[in-house]
Amino acid sequence: MIWLTGIGGNRFVLNAEHIETVESLPDTTITLTNGRKFIVKESADEVIRLVIEYKRKIFGLAEIIRELRQGR
Repeated sequence: MIWLTGIGGNRFVLNAEHIETVESLPDTTITLTNGRKFIVKESADEVIRLVIEYKRKIFGLAEIIRELRQGR
């Protein structure tokens, strides 16, 4: 989940797992796998950075859990 800002200034959380495309049209437009679109204030590069940060946290947590299960 990533925090984003809508064009009206409202902050909301978006499930990064459902992002299909991120475009600059010129506003940053995110299209989800279900076809729903969100226009946000963040740049496409910022959205990508947030998604990468989110994925690193998730995969890092998965690795810690795996190690704990293995008794490390």
